[in-house]
Amino acid sequence: MVSPRLAGFLAAFVLIFLMAGCVTDGAGPTLGANPRIEAPTLSAQLRPGDTMIVSLLGIPEPISSNEQIDEQGLIRLQYIGAVTAAGLTTSELSQAIRDAYITKKFYTTLEVSVNVTERYIYIGGEVQRPGRIVWSPDLTLSKAVQSAGGFTLYAKESKVTLTRDRKAYDFDVKLGQRQPEQDPILFPGDSIQVPRSAF
Repeated sequence: MVSPRLAGFLAAFVLIFLMAGCVTDGAGPTLGANPRIEAPTLSAQLRPGDTMIVSLLGIPEPISSNEQIDEQGLIRLQYIGAVTAAGLTTSELSQAIRDAYITKKFYTTLEVSVNVTERYIYIGGEVQRPGRIVWSPDLTLSKAVQSAGGFTLYAKESKVTLTRDRKAYDFDVKLGQRQPEQDPILFPGDSIQVPRSAF
């Protein structure tokens, strides 16, 4: 026969167990869901890899040049050298270039136009054609993988890493292909790494 003390202990244990089961409902991440990832704080900002046409206007011999922002966030222009471009908008970069030419006394008056021609995302690891992909507003993670020729035989498709603003997130690309709402939209400068499966 169970003692009253032991019976009370067992009843309390069962009650706590049942309450714990109720509390877990809705708590924590949903099974079978990719993480939610925020858009860049300022997606209009220029990023390394962006290409643009820089035009110097209102001078005797107008100049236009194709420039690409390097990994240090710089572009290099005739006469004035390196100018920081990453993190600026096109209008802010135009003003910075204008100020640099006037401060260094190359011109007294000058108009500068900056027009972005192409922006990119980067994909590496277990895809057929790793490298950069031209960004478009409707580009998603699964579309980027397709643009890179698809996965290799050794790809771990369920744990693809997307890095944005120095934060990394793991995604199941197969899930995104089945459920479009689980397929994140990409932004310029995003970097994707497809790992190799252990099997």
